[in-house]
Amino acid sequence: MSSLQMKSGVARNFCPESGEPVDLVYTWVDDSLPGYSQSLQEHARTAHDLNPNRTRDNLDVLRYSLRSVEQFAPWVRNIYLLTARPQVPPWLAIDHPRLRLVHHDQIMAPEILPTFNSLAIIAHLHLLPGISRRFIYFNDDMLLGRPVLVRDFLTPDGRLRVFPRLSQTPPADRRLDTTQSGWNRSLSEVNHRLDRLFGQRRRPQHSHFPLWIDRDLWASLLELWPDATMLTRASRFRDTGNITMDYLYPQYLLETDGGVAVSMGKSYVEAFYMPLENSLPLAMILTRMARTIRPPFMTLNDNFGSEPNPGVVRHVRSFLSGYWPEPSSFERPASA
Repeated sequence: MSSLQMKSGVARNFCPESGEPVDLVYTWVDDSLPGYSQSLQEHARTAHDLNPNRTRDNLDVLRYSLRSVEQFAPWVRNIYLLTARPQVPPWLAIDHPRLRLVHHDQIMAPEILPTFNSLAIIAHLHLLPGISRRFIYFNDDMLLGRPVLVRDFLTPDGRLRVFPRLSQTPPADRRLDTTQSGWNRSLSEVNHRLDRLFGQRRRPQHSHFPLWIDRDLWASLLELWPDATMLTRASRFRDTGNITMDYLYPQYLLETDGGVAVSMGKSYVEAFYMPLENSLPLAMILTRMARTIRPPFMTLNDNFGSEPNPGVVRHVRSFLSGYWPEPSSFERPASA
C-alpha cells in the first residue's frame, strides 16, 4: 500500500464524539462589485472566459446558504470565506467572531493573480490559516435543506459518501480536445491520471455537493502530480491540463476504499440539483420538489446565460427567502 493510500485510510479516522472541530469554507465571487469586471475583461482570452454563469451573484445565494448552515449545522466551528481582494458581500458582518475572511493574495502567489479559475483557487484550500484538519467545502451556490450531522457526509466507518449521477465523465483521451469546455477537459485530465494509477475505466459524474475534506489527504493529492498542480494554479482561466480537486478527491477515495457511492435513488434525493434555466415552469417544478423533499444538500446552479429571465429570478428569490426566512448572525442587521 502506498503512503498516499495509507493517508486515504487515515482520512477515515474521524470520531464525531471526539470534539474535533470542523470548519466550513466558501469560495465566492460577485462580478458586479467595483473593478472585477474590468479586470476580467482585461485578462479574458475567449468568450467562454466571460461566461457570467460563473461570476454572477444576482440571487444572494451565499446569504441564504449561511442561514441554512447556522440553522441546520450549528456544530460547524468557523466559517471561511475565500474571495478576491477587496471583495466582501455588502451585507456580511465581517466582525463576526466565527467568520474568517481570506483574500486570494493571502494564500496564493502574487504571480498567479488575479485568477478567475475556480480550479486554481480550490487547489489552495488546505493553506487557509488555522483551517481545521477536517473541513467542509461549499460552493457559494450550495445550501442545506434540513438538519445535517456528520453521518450525512460520512458512513458509520468514516468513508466519504459520494453522490453519483447517471451520466459519465468524459474519458481520458479527450483531455486535449479544445472543443470541450475547460471543466470537461479538467475531468478528462483527472481521469487520465486515475487511469494510470488504477486502470482504465469510465467514471460516473457525481453531484455537486458540500465536500467533506481531510486537509492532509487533499495536500498529498496535490503533491502527487506537481506538474498538474503548478499548471492548474497558474491558469487564470480553466485550461487544458488543469485538474479539478473536487472531482479528483472523491474519485480517489472511491478507488482506495475511502469512499462509498450511495444508491442512485439516494443520490438524486439527498444531493438535490437545481439547474436555473430561463424557464419559469421548470423553476416552479424544481422549487416545489425541493420544498417537498427537503434534501440535506441543495445546489442552485446558474445556467441563465447572458440575460436571466426576471420572472425566474423573482421566483427563485421568493423560494430562498421563504425556505430560509430568518437572518443569520453573519448578516449586518441593517441588511436583513
